[in-house]
Amino acid sequence: MTALPVLAAPDSWRTLAFMSDLHLHPTEPATFRAWQACMASAQWDALFILGDLFEVWVGDDVLADPTHGAFWQQCANVIHQTSLRMPVYFMPGNRDFLVGPALLAASGMTGLADPTALHWGDQRWVLSHGDALCLADKPYQAFRADVRTPAWQTAFLARPLSDRLALARQMRDASEQRKASGQAWIDVDNVAAAALLQNAGATLLIHGHTHMPATHHLGGGLTRRVLSDWDAKSQPPRLQVLCASRARQGAQDGANTAEVLAEVTAWAAPPVFTIKTVPTA
Repeated sequence: MTALPVLAAPDSWRTLAFMSDLHLHPTEPATFRAWQACMASAQWDALFILGDLFEVWVGDDVLADPTHGAFWQQCANVIHQTSLRMPVYFMPGNRDFLVGPALLAASGMTGLADPTALHWGDQRWVLSHGDALCLADKPYQAFRADVRTPAWQTAFLARPLSDRLALARQMRDASEQRKASGQAWIDVDNVAAAALLQNAGATLLIHGHTHMPATHHLGGGLTRRVLSDWDAKSQPPRLQVLCASRARQGAQDGANTAEVLAEVTAWAAPPVFTIKTVPTA
């Protein structure tokens, strides 16, 4: 396997937040408002958005479109305000893989490749959207391989924006019909997930895509954590952020040896994971 790109977290980071599958769209105002409030009040050291931030993204030129651009520009502004307080990282998903440099610049996000290894203290994790690991969905994997090529993307983005938006509506309607039918999601392949972790020398995979939040123990000390999707209209609402925290306080001048050792021990301990449930706005 090819070596993964690595993001080395600074020692100052104490709380990291992970979210995915928000599927932001003008037709889902309640989910947008909950996310907007969450971003405005966030007090993390870094935020990782692991794909499908948007229900669909047909190209960065939609930001400037006088008819359709207002909502997407509002989303970019929300992220930009958050990026002034903490770094915000974005990894593309299966709905928004066409996010480009214009949106990243407008929002203040830093793009991440899928997958990426994260080094945080003595922790080494792998971050992914997760769709590439759903190996049993062979038609989707063939589609994914096609649309991720530069040739396909160049040809698609060359089409008029109106055509791309119409195609996006058709794809969204088909997706809603599949959800209404109760068709089961195809899960991540655990063997492939374990192999990915072993290749990266990592112990934890954090991903989204499947809309089936859970913690799976893969054996050999390997784990994958699945992020929740967001839907303010569901009962109960699904609006969750996964947070990982570790206590580290700077040693005070004059601290004795026991205090210094206690600080080092706390920093070496595994991070504590909590799930923040965002209230509906």
